Amino acid sequence: MKISHLVLLLLLSLQVSCATTSASQTEAVSEDAAETWDPVEPFNRAMFTFNEKFDAWLLKPVAKGYDRLLPRPIKTGVGNFFSNLFQPAVAVNDLLQGKPRQSARDLGRFAVNTTIGILGFVDFAQDMGLERNDEDWGQTFAVWGIPEGPYLVWPIIGPRTLRETFGWTADWLSNPMSYVQDPNVYWGARVLDIVDLRARLLPAEKVIEQAAGDDKYTFIREAYRQRRRSLQYDGNPPKPKFFDDELDDSGKSAPAKKSE
Repeated sequence: MKISHLVLLLLLSLQVSCATTSASQTEAVSEDAAETWDPVEPFNRAMFTFNEKFDAWLLKPVAKGYDRLLPRPIKTGVGNFFSNLFQPAVAVNDLLQGKPRQSARDLGRFAVNTTIGILGFVDFAQDMGLERNDEDWGQTFAVWGIPEGPYLVWPIIGPRTLRETFGWTADWLSNPMSYVQDPNVYWGARVLDIVDLRARLLPAEKVIEQAAGDDKYTFIREAYRQRRRSLQYDGNPPKPKFFDDELDDSGKSAPAKKSE
């Protein structure tokens, strides 16, 4: 865990030193976004290719075997269990984002599923109207105003902005599994969690392949950014600033409207 804390501090120092700029015109904004959003694109594409090969040669075949061998109730229970483990961290992030009522509901969800739900394997809370919320440290840092920083593709871990990399590290430290002392139990649980997640993504693979076209890297990059932005604003993100620049009757740009 000492190494994880060092990584956490390193990412924090990098994030604080990261600066972003904005342009006043639409073209300038687009050019600036292209430069600051993905400034190390050659490196990212190389890591993306590595991850694609790792998935094709190892992770995907294992996930397919897992999906075929295990019955649906067991796979659902495994996913529920790992989701329930992170539920206290979700409640903490609710509070840090100024959502006390949602935090109370998420704690109630954790209590119900951990007890009558048999450590979270059965999602009884869902039937009781306690819906699952998706809050994490990356979203909390965004709410606090920390800039997202450049887009990065990490080996195995996959796409993250610098801010989300820091958030992912905090998520890791917030997960009770990170403090399991037995290495066999720890790595067994981690591998099971990863394989289960990959298996759940199998049905969406064909859709992604068709939608991505010839440039899957760019498609994944933009989809990742849009998804994180949607999560940050609870599914209702504001329009980018340059979309608010409207033309008046003379064809001149009107002042941008203030976002609510």
